[in-house]
Amino acid sequence: MPKARTTQEIYTFTEDSASDWKIVNDGVMGGLSQGSFEVTDNGEGKFYGSVSLENNGGFTMVRHSMDKIAIGENTRVLLQVKGDGKSYQFRIKAKASDYYSYVKTFQTTGEWETVAIPLAEMYPSFMGQKVDIPNFDQTNIEQVAFLISNKVAEDFELLVRDIRLE
Repeated sequence: MPKARTTQEIYTFTEDSASDWKIVNDGVMGGLSQGSFEVTDNGEGKFYGSVSLENNGGFTMVRHSMDKIAIGENTRVLLQVKGDGKSYQFRIKAKASDYYSYVKTFQTTGEWETVAIPLAEMYPSFMGQKVDIPNFDQTNIEQVAFLISNKVAEDFELLVRDIRLE
């Protein structure tokens, strides 16, 4: 009989969660994109704003650094999200101090959905460029993030209900 999968919570939103998440806009490189983050009355994280391509911009990100979470036997991340039909990146860092993140792009449908991201498919990236090291094979996670960078000037909204390991 196959072993039942167990899940481990990475992040649960509360009314105080907004201060746990930090916005990084492309203004760090001269861009004009504006991302915001808040917790809705329904207890979901809401990442929203507008991406601008002006001044070599084109991205905005929201990230959360946390105490080390052991991955154990888990092989994927489950995201319970409702997007706006746009593509987003989910990003993790094994150590918050690493200069690169492990990245996987996912497409949203406009409906609530569970997106399953195999950890082994998350590739290392720094400033939009693949780093020449193996895909994610770490034992811990210390940071999670969502980023939008579709090379399009656009408004966006991503709701996040749950982030867990499975």
